[in-house]
Amino acid sequence: MSDPGVAVVIEDDADVRNLVGAVLRQSGFEVHVAPDGKTGVDLVRSQAATVVTLDVGLPDIDGYEVLRRIRAFSTCYVVMLTSRGDELDTLTALQSGADDYLTKPFRPRELRARIAAMLRRPRSDSEEDASPSVAPARPAIVSVPTPEAASVLEHNGLLVNASARTVVVDGRDLLLTRSEFDLLHEMLKSRGAVRTKADLVRVVRGDYYDEDTYISDSDERAIEVHVGNLRRKLEEDPRNPRWMQTVRGVGYRLTPVRAAASD
Repeated sequence: MSDPGVAVVIEDDADVRNLVGAVLRQSGFEVHVAPDGKTGVDLVRSQAATVVTLDVGLPDIDGYEVLRRIRAFSTCYVVMLTSRGDELDTLTALQSGADDYLTKPFRPRELRARIAAMLRRPRSDSEEDASPSVAPARPAIVSVPTPEAASVLEHNGLLVNASARTVVVDGRDLLLTRSEFDLLHEMLKSRGAVRTKADLVRVVRGDYYDEDTYISDSDERAIEVHVGNLRRKLEEDPRNPRWMQTVRGVGYRLTPVRAAASD
């Protein structure tokens, strides 16, 4: 990709800030850097950032609060960076709306690969057209058959449009992160087959995680968080699931198709 867009590096450690900035410039980004959270939020807004790397421990504003503020106006890709290696940091980052995370120290090649994998995920039209200061709106899915019909998957009242990257459940639009959408789409494509957590890690990570790549407990725990976020947004009761069943010790599968209600 010759012009991937604008990247903002929010990092108080000058050495890490310079390293991440260099990696992103080599990848073709126009890079802006910020040593604190407030400056970073302002840069993301003013520069209409495509990608943001965000340190968890900042001197002025907690990294999760910075992420919350960014998510109020931007759908940019966000990679959280933490030096603590604490699983709680990872889970909090994903629950807060991050697309991915890396624990310091990390290899520049891994950061580059993670970002490249995210950029290969297509954006929906609503995300592409959204103003930086306005939350994106989701287009409605019409029921009239179209040439894109083959890209629409349905399960128990849930409609997933792969081409537009939209989700509708019982007539209401559902806003998902990219990772959540990719996982949900993969589950519907699987048509009831059990998908292991390792399978789903590779769905989220992209080409960087091939069949021989080691899948850590933290990676699999991150999938549990994504699924938990999906269930919360779907308002699904995990004890009586309508869409996704947990296969204990293995992973997840779709629930059986339900008969239409007669009342």
